[in-house]
Amino acid sequence: MGHNVPKLNDPSLLIEKAYVNGEFVDAASGETFEAADPSSGKKIATCPEFTKQDTEKAIAAAEEALKSWRKTTGRERATILRKWYDEMQKNAADIATLITWENGKPLNDAKGEATYAANFFLWFSEEAAHAHGETVPASVPGNRVHTIKQPVGVCGLITPWNFPAAMITRKIAPALAAGCTVVAKSPGETPFTANALAELSRRAGVPKGVVNFVTAMNNTAEVGETLTTDPRIRKISFTGSTNVGKLLMKQAAGTVKKVSFELGGNAPFIVFDDCADLEAAVAGAIACKFRSSGQTCVCANRIYVQDGIYDKFSEKFVEKVKNFKVGYGFDDGVTHGPVIHDRAIAKVDAHVKDAEKKGGKVLVGGQKLPDLGSNFYAPTVITGATNEMQIATDETFGPVAGLFRFKTEKEVVALANDTNVGLAGYFYSSNVNRIYRVAEALEVGMVGVNTGLISDAAAPFGGVKESGFGREGSKYGIDEYSIVKTITIGGVESELQG
Repeated sequence: MGHNVPKLNDPSLLIEKAYVNGEFVDAASGETFEAADPSSGKKIATCPEFTKQDTEKAIAAAEEALKSWRKTTGRERATILRKWYDEMQKNAADIATLITWENGKPLNDAKGEATYAANFFLWFSEEAAHAHGETVPASVPGNRVHTIKQPVGVCGLITPWNFPAAMITRKIAPALAAGCTVVAKSPGETPFTANALAELSRRAGVPKGVVNFVTAMNNTAEVGETLTTDPRIRKISFTGSTNVGKLLMKQAAGTVKKVSFELGGNAPFIVFDDCADLEAAVAGAIACKFRSSGQTCVCANRIYVQDGIYDKFSEKFVEKVKNFKVGYGFDDGVTHGPVIHDRAIAKVDAHVKDAEKKGGKVLVGGQKLPDLGSNFYAPTVITGATNEMQIATDETFGPVAGLFRFKTEKEVVALANDTNVGLAGYFYSSNVNRIYRVAEALEVGMVGVNTGLISDAAAPFGGVKESGFGREGSKYGIDEYSIVKTITIGGVESELQG
């Protein structure tokens, strides 16, 4: 496919380096890796292949910067985060271009992500000045007890490629707001959005060493292990797969780091026959399932539709999917782009073949689209989905919707909860009693009722079970980067002197 190379308004935002101690640097070895446009497979540019030693320099820079950064007031940190937000707003078009170029999602989606990502800087600029301690009524006479919040220290952050901007800002913003410094490992597939954010941090006046971005592709495991085992790092925050999360947790145990993990999901999306508006439920399911071509951790993975409305729902759902326009994210009218790489294509294809073999019926899609490029797969709807299929048990992370039938509320909640993960869950109903009952019964960290989109910087984001722990965004987000210190003053006499 002949694609025009995207143009940036500010070409200096495409940076082929890593960012350490306020400088854009190469790896000591001079080695690099290539990042490619998933739509065309063509090289975008290269980035440094960092090693353990390169990463240790970034950790040292963050440790040094922590000495002065932790002493700044919340108000000073707020001002700098606000400036970083302003820089992102000013350069939003270029951030969106970089996201579409390296991730493949359509430009409209990328613009939405650029706004969402910037909003974390805005939100935590407002939280930075509000890290309140408490006065505690002591039970020992003569003691006075109070608490203060302090930064946990240097933080290692590891983020995935599916939201090249938002996954990063959602971690960096609260860390900086709390007074921490960071070493962030950007995704090998999408390093350029991260590098643009690094340059914007410099323009916003973030002091050197407070934010460091390390890049690696082949050495990712080595860099990850360096971050999780170095005693100077006191906190690890990771978004990615459950298996990698388990490995990082094991590694971080050696130095007992504070950890927060946002791992894989397998989101149920339930449509009850008492939903007030079937069109709205279809639209919600479409947005929830096919956003970013199904490559989000909160995507609907299993769509359960009640018996009485199943056929009607399927018909409307398929109609919508037939109207999608799959293609290059920069082309007009394109609604859905490629998946990220050949491994993703292979998994999607295997899930569809497995479903067909076990009696599922493909109503639309079900095949690769090699004419568009090697990473394109047709958005797919499968009816007659059952529990034995891989699409029921594994997170597809691709543009495949399996529609499952159910009869009763009790049955569907049991099915929804029959998984070792629990990130998001969704359902449509207009019955107030049912809304409370089902929302409370779903074993997930986040529930969407009568909506398929739940992300908001103001709302706590995170899961239960093997989807991880800790919350991002919201007033709780800053707690993940803070410690509570108790100060007890003894021997305070109750009698006034003199």
